[in-house]
Amino acid sequence: MHRRLLTLTRGSHFYLTLTILSGLIAGLLTIWQAHLLSSVINNVFLEKQTLNQVMTLLIFILIAISGRAFLSWLSEVSANAVAVKIKTDLRNKLFAHILKLGPAYSRSQRTGELTTAAVEGIEALDAYFSQYLPQLVITALVPISILIFVFPIDLLTGFVFLITAPLIPFFMIIIGKGAEIVTKRQYDTLQLLSAHFLDSLQGLTTLKLFGQSKGQAKNIAQISEQYRDTTFKVLRITFLSALALELLATISTAVVAVEIGFRLLYGYMDFQPALFLLILAPEFYMPLRALGAKFHAGMNGTTAAKKIYEILDIPSTDIQPSKLEEQISNIKLSNISFTYPNESSPALQNINLTINTGQHIALVGKTGSGKSTLVNLLLGFIQPTAGNLRPSTFDLQPNIAWVPQKPHLFHDTIANNIRLGKANATHAEIIQAAKSAQLHNFIESLPEKYETVIGENASRLSSGQAQRLALARAFLKDAPILILDEPTSSLDPETEALLEESTKKFNARQNRHHHCTSPQYNFPSRPNHRLRSRQNYRAR
Repeated sequence: MHRRLLTLTRGSHFYLTLTILSGLIAGLLTIWQAHLLSSVINNVFLEKQTLNQVMTLLIFILIAISGRAFLSWLSEVSANAVAVKIKTDLRNKLFAHILKLGPAYSRSQRTGELTTAAVEGIEALDAYFSQYLPQLVITALVPISILIFVFPIDLLTGFVFLITAPLIPFFMIIIGKGAEIVTKRQYDTLQLLSAHFLDSLQGLTTLKLFGQSKGQAKNIAQISEQYRDTTFKVLRITFLSALALELLATISTAVVAVEIGFRLLYGYMDFQPALFLLILAPEFYMPLRALGAKFHAGMNGTTAAKKIYEILDIPSTDIQPSKLEEQISNIKLSNISFTYPNESSPALQNINLTINTGQHIALVGKTGSGKSTLVNLLLGFIQPTAGNLRPSTFDLQPNIAWVPQKPHLFHDTIANNIRLGKANATHAEIIQAAKSAQLHNFIESLPEKYETVIGENASRLSSGQAQRLALARAFLKDAPILILDEPTSSLDPETEALLEESTKKFNARQNRHHHCTSPQYNFPSRPNHRLRSRQNYRAR
């Protein structure tokens, strides 16, 4: 059992307790029903009682059956309530943690794998909490309750129950060790399939242009076949284990029936208690058989949980929102070094840099020389492995407007994409930001103007238009620090010149910090200082 999953039930104690109590009371009603049924048969068959004489017992049997049906429904409803709450809480926790990890983490992962963990992985926990976990507790309580009633009636039958009952969990553990490996392989294949399919879907245009769509379709078909094979292996183990557990429970019930039958035949037992034990024998093994049937559902849940907690266990930086400061006097980096996980060479080493108010810093260098790593440090997406940054990223991040080289634009209207820079912005402020980014005239030429939906990944915009929309978003935020990552890479010379003038005005208005990265020397406004990030990852 996954211990960390049990901690998720802390907020669902009421429904979980209701589920377990419903199952336990239903088990007690089963014992009562077996006693009533054996009494009715004994009274009618041996004592020759009439229907009127056993009518009261029959009514009690009907009450017991109705009570079991109601409790079964109540247990299922409350168990589903537990599962829904836990899934919702865990999904919110996972999404919040991924947001805390930031773009530096999400860009290093395959989107399809993260989606599988957040959707299929968490959904796999439904069966764990709504079926397996309640059944596990009921399996421990109901057989013990039955033994309490059986031992005073017949010691031999009680010992048979006591000896044979642990055999079913024992075989479940043995089977589970082999099934765990196959189940993990199935889940890994599902993650690979989801990631591969999403990558292919997003890159469909490129695949078609290079004539590789059929080859990619074959790759997806091959991974799908792997998933089919692993799924059948899981099903094979599931059915074989169910057969083995059912056979074991049936043999155990037969042993009880044989030992009771012989003693009844030779007159060592009375008919009514013997019949009571015979009726109760299948019910004693029923929770164990049900646990065996739900065991693989629980295993799927624990396998998915391991993947989910692998993400949740990654340390994150929780940057609390703070009020935008009018002025941040200096940004100082002292002996900053950073090494990526599983890398031996540092991406940055002993960086010393002071950025004063009003300065425009241009960071230039070859691809892979550490420019983006330095930006990620300033943005708080990663933390330095050595050195100090003042102010800290906790204070810096809310005060930064950032335009990445490949900005992400949402499947929403142009106005709402710009409004991300300032949630309470007026329409006039949005228009002014678009004008500053030299985008207003283009927007006005569209039929729906600022209410135009740009499509997924800004599919209705060119690269230059998307880049200018991201600039408008940064201008709207009006933060003290502006970071641009190759802001003119997709712009024509005329638009670049216009943006240079807009950026100058924007910087002069608040005497703000301006930090720009580029492998070239063309910038939207001339820098005060130019820093070259060298190939050996040392800034000088």
